Amino acid sequence: MDKVFKALADPTRRRLLDRLFENNGQSLGELCDGLAMSRQAATQHLGLLEAAHLVSTVRRGREKLHYLNPVPLHEIQERWIQKFERPRLQALSALKRKAESAMSAKPEFVYTTYIEATPEKVWEALTDPEATAAYWGHSNVSDWRPGSSWEHRRTDGSGVADVVGTVVEADPPRRLVFTWAGPDEDRPDGPATVTFELKPLGGTVQLTVTHENLRDDKERREAAGGWSAVLSNLKTYVESGKPMSLPMWTRPGSED
Repeated sequence: MDKVFKALADPTRRRLLDRLFENNGQSLGELCDGLAMSRQAATQHLGLLEAAHLVSTVRRGREKLHYLNPVPLHEIQERWIQKFERPRLQALSALKRKAESAMSAKPEFVYTTYIEATPEKVWEALTDPEATAAYWGHSNVSDWRPGSSWEHRRTDGSGVADVVGTVVEADPPRRLVFTWAGPDEDRPDGPATVTFELKPLGGTVQLTVTHENLRDDKERREAAGGWSAVLSNLKTYVESGKPMSLPMWTRPGSED
């Protein structure tokens, strides 16, 4: 949190975050356009924002795209605002509504969180039915082989799957890709795709989630809010062995 507050204290870094808020997924050149700063200065500011986990990056060919990562802001809200029962930050709600601009050449949105665990433990939490039931409220069921089906099943014993898909890629414990759609959805452009990328960093794991091919702004808003809740609960579950006492999506006033 100290790095987050330090990053937010600088007006230039806040301006860079504003620019990503207006148009997520920009290259360094795009971010520098119109700003009175050199590429080197912008790179240094972006490095501090990445160190605070407020910005995530994804490579697309030779370009490095920068994305606003609202997860630390959710953690600030949970730690210092939620317990006082104050209204949610207006900017945070706006981040959830505009997590990603609709551009087919870019991921719809990218979230990154850091978990104190091994990649193997995080992978197990993502793929084990009992673990996902504990922190996600649904069981992820599959043999996790490329080409196999997977289901996001309710935990009420009904066996109903609210989301289904196909495993596209599985490289434990580094990368998992699968399609994502409702069981009876009509999606002319095909199902959405979710990618989990796990990168060990000392005693922590950098977990990046990319959600692509969403249909419209409403689906982007719903997905953005849902992933924020899931990632926060996943982090708590892996690090402490138990989920939050009351998941965010069940709290009064939750948008999900």
